[in-house]
Amino acid sequence: MDVTFVAGTVRVRAPATSANLGPGFDSLGLALALYDDVTARVAAGGCHVTVTGEGAGELPGDETHLVVRAMHAAFDRMGARPPGLVVECVNRIPQARGLGSSSAAIVAGIQLARGLVAGPAAVRLDDAGALRLAAELEGHPDNAAPCLLGGFTIAWTDGSGARAVHLKPAPGVHPTLFVPDGRGLTADARAALPASVPHADAARNAGRAALLVHALTAEPELLFAATEDRLHQDYRAPGMPATAALVDALRAVGVAAVVSGAGPTVLALTDPPPDFAPDLATAGAGAAGIRWASTRLELSNDGARIEPEARLDTPSEAGVAAGRKS
Repeated sequence: MDVTFVAGTVRVRAPATSANLGPGFDSLGLALALYDDVTARVAAGGCHVTVTGEGAGELPGDETHLVVRAMHAAFDRMGARPPGLVVECVNRIPQARGLGSSSAAIVAGIQLARGLVAGPAAVRLDDAGALRLAAELEGHPDNAAPCLLGGFTIAWTDGSGARAVHLKPAPGVHPTLFVPDGRGLTADARAALPASVPHADAARNAGRAALLVHALTAEPELLFAATEDRLHQDYRAPGMPATAALVDALRAVGVAAVVSGAGPTVLALTDPPPDFAPDLATAGAGAAGIRWASTRLELSNDGARIEPEARLDTPSEAGVAAGRKS
């Protein structure tokens, strides 16, 4: 089947995400109203990526950029790659902070590829296929699902790959992020987890995760109890003492606080006291000099969507021949 590519530029706005949410390890996630804007168009050859904002001067400007790698994977699922790409990234999601920046890049790339393919080939990768591909590239679906679908998501993996359901959060859930000036690594955080946990802890977490679904969608006043975790946060605490100290300090004053993803960002699902000072709360946590930026956000209920900036029904100058594959 011939594959054609659209003329002009396609834009995707990909939200930040917070996964785990305390007890929902590798399964629960929220999309946040903090976005990376990524645009792409087909070129006659080569690959050029520009980055402004987060990661500028650090991220690659060629086909090794994660957005482009995700685009190529999606193009392959749809039948062909274009001869070249021009990609522009305006990044606002902090990198390596537990806010899903890599998932945002992957989902944006997949959505851009879907938007750049015209005609019947575009239906080869539907939303379900996009989620499966994003989870394959990321390694797990907990951030990819809310980034793609928006809102509050429950994700799991079965024999067909990643799957997820989207739920609408209850009104009045306004997360506050506490983002440190230092970065963390997901691989290091995962390495801190034990091979097994006590049965009682696992059972308690299962109950809290079930309660969290109800609390986030119907009864936010239960969020404090619902965000208790015994599965991963305590095991990761020695590697990020300031994060652990901030979670403890917030919970000590009744705030439903958790580690965002693998950290080091802290997510509060209920409002902190107006005079709460995160720098003071973590000053004695063995992490001198860490500074926290706090931001209250809305949730993103739509997820990453394709926003055409040109007609999407017109083949590009690269032409049909650029993407022929039977």
